Amino acid sequence: MSGADPFAIFKAAQRERWANFAAVATMTTAPAARLAGHAGIRPGARVLDVACGTGVVAVTAARLGARVAGLDLTPDLLAVARDNARIAGVEVDFHEGDVEDLPFEDDTFDIVVSQFGHIFAPRPEAAVAEMLRVLKSGGTIAFSTWPPDLYLGRLFMLVARYMPAADVNMPSPALWGDPRIVRERFGVRIRDIAFDSDTLLVPALSPQHSRELTERTSGQVMKLIEVLEQRDPGMLAEFRRELEKLATDFFANNSVRQGYLLTRATKI
Repeated sequence: MSGADPFAIFKAAQRERWANFAAVATMTTAPAARLAGHAGIRPGARVLDVACGTGVVAVTAARLGARVAGLDLTPDLLAVARDNARIAGVEVDFHEGDVEDLPFEDDTFDIVVSQFGHIFAPRPEAAVAEMLRVLKSGGTIAFSTWPPDLYLGRLFMLVARYMPAADVNMPSPALWGDPRIVRERFGVRIRDIAFDSDTLLVPALSPQHSRELTERTSGQVMKLIEVLEQRDPGMLAEFRRELEKLATDFFANNSVRQGYLLTRATKI
């Protein structure tokens, strides 16, 4: 498609594929409470949940008494998020939108959070600029991300190794799990940066079950499967073997250990 914006095409594909994440979103409810505590969410605070998915952090924040907005690229996930808020009996102002172009005024929110979401923006510098733009001076930005040396970070790198060159050269989402990179991306615009860590246990009957679940619910893996099924079935079989080996490395007691990094900082 001559003249088409490659970033727009990339995001349209993300919007469609990430709809499948709803099937496993409940696994992120405990980490949502962990992030809410890490961010210091409190009654009356104005909170934005960026790339909110099914709204697990947004609903958690609203139940804590915060005034919450949630934003996500995928309408199907927002439909689940609205239903989650209805069931919980809380009000959340959900928006369809893009972290690289947030539909909010400058200095609107006391706290901006993201749980494993903003990391998939193809231009980290744009995501950082927008999240800080809508955050008040002295406000808190906090997020959960996947370190490059743990399960999800290694999965991102595995997918990148098998994925053919794309029109959009997106930095690995795992870089958001490296404290050094996080510091570089925020630079002098924040102070009092702090890091912590925790582990999400994802139930699985076997590493093979984990691999199949990943293929059904991960947008990045789904895209790779589509490509390799058409271009190189042999390479697809090899990728699946490596994915099962990766799951085996983190598998114990019918769970896959998915360690994550928590970041918190104050906008100057």
